[in-house]
Amino acid sequence: MPEGPEIRIAADKIERALRSYPTTDVFFAFEHLKPFEQDLTGCCVKGVETRGKAMLTHFDNGLSVYTHNQLYGKWMIRKAHSYPETNRQLRFAIHNAKKSALLYSASDIQILTEPEIDTHPFLSQLGPDVLSKKLTAKQLQTSLLEKKHYRRRLANLYLDQHFLAGIGNYLRSEILFVARLHPKLRPMDCTEEQLLVLAEASMAIAHQSYKHKGITHDLALASQLKADGASYREYRHWVFARSNQPCRVCDTPIVKDIISSRRIYFCPHCQPLSATA
Repeated sequence: MPEGPEIRIAADKIERALRSYPTTDVFFAFEHLKPFEQDLTGCCVKGVETRGKAMLTHFDNGLSVYTHNQLYGKWMIRKAHSYPETNRQLRFAIHNAKKSALLYSASDIQILTEPEIDTHPFLSQLGPDVLSKKLTAKQLQTSLLEKKHYRRRLANLYLDQHFLAGIGNYLRSEILFVARLHPKLRPMDCTEEQLLVLAEASMAIAHQSYKHKGITHDLALASQLKADGASYREYRHWVFARSNQPCRVCDTPIVKDIISSRRIYFCPHCQPLSATA
């Protein structure tokens, strides 16, 4: 599933493609959304907002299209009315005189008014967006210390969108590695200083992934590995999807574990189970 940085990157591309011209045609695959095609045709896209892994495409007539890619959704930007060869099913399309924004395979698409956004059952329950410019490390540290979060394993907490929106499998592994905290630790097992480091890592790794197309590794070392012929998959991350490969810091083999049916990766030396080790 795409995580917050990938959704924000897609939103940026959609904004660049659509904001300059009014729509000439809008398509929905689902019958209950068909009546809105005419409502949105001739309108301008005011902006594309992301909240964690969800996206809101705002139109100047007061309507917004809520989309969630879930596991298989994928946005594509093409020349106007140009479609790729794909076995994916087109679910939503916005066309203007120059470009088309096409959403394939996603099934969670809704039309919302502004009041409906505020009361939406998913959006209204989201925690702060990890990419939000309003979020501070101190606020996130305080949230980690709250009673409802204090006793939860970090591995579980960091997939809870009610706690922090936009984090998924790869960001979770990378953030915990950079913070040097074992996935099975709880906030109550950590010092306040360690939780502040974790909060800072949470935002820094997410922002780096957004700015550098998914790279969460040391940028200079990643650049060197790329120059040496390493593939994107090989130089992208510190620990994620690197099971049994040497840690980039201490050479200890990276461990893959399954927690709550989701895979997670960590270095047992750099991230000891004892938080104060």
